[in-house]
Amino acid sequence: MRDRSVVGVGMTSQRTRDRMVQRLRDQGIGSGLILDVMAETPRHLFVDEALSHKAYEDYSLPIGFNQTISQPYIVARMTEILMASGPRSRVLEIGTGSGYQTAVLAQVAGRVNSVERIGGLFEKARDRLKALGLRNVRLRHADGGIGWPDAGPYDGIIVTASPRFLADELLAQLGEGGRMVVPLGQPCGQVLTLVTRVDGELVTTVLEDVNFVPLLGGTE
Repeated sequence: MRDRSVVGVGMTSQRTRDRMVQRLRDQGIGSGLILDVMAETPRHLFVDEALSHKAYEDYSLPIGFNQTISQPYIVARMTEILMASGPRSRVLEIGTGSGYQTAVLAQVAGRVNSVERIGGLFEKARDRLKALGLRNVRLRHADGGIGWPDAGPYDGIIVTASPRFLADELLAQLGEGGRMVVPLGQPCGQVLTLVTRVDGELVTTVLEDVNFVPLLGGTE
């Protein structure tokens, strides 16, 4: 029998998750795999217990340290864009945060390396992912702006905070045929951007307006 804390009850129940998934369909998420993963992943475990009743609503929530967990639509949208052209065997995530996006990625990709600059968030995410038995994830407490070069190159990179520009060190870790999904720009003018490497060249496609916390350097 599955742990009741994972299954959820009331506002965290499977019925509530199913309503979230139907909303994601209505918003244009078409991948059956991603919708199934969103339905099964207990988002309420990635927020403070006092906010768990809001976990499956479509907005971001605070997770401490002036950071947020992205709204379900953005998590599903960025994951769908990353996976659009086929399976990804090695994915880098910049900004582990609560670990929710990491958990979703771990169920659709071969291996996920995730970097978090804030020690308190890193520790909580590590414990949550371990409790869920997601064994294809490696976490590192480090400055995410420089990526995780010794584990690359990657065929997928996802950035969950907004840099003002893309650093060469991070772009260099995107392998041939790889896809990077990143919210790019100033806090008042961010755009979700897809970067692909085709025949050694980087191709950039602007997708839609978004609103993320800024990507900061250093560690805490």
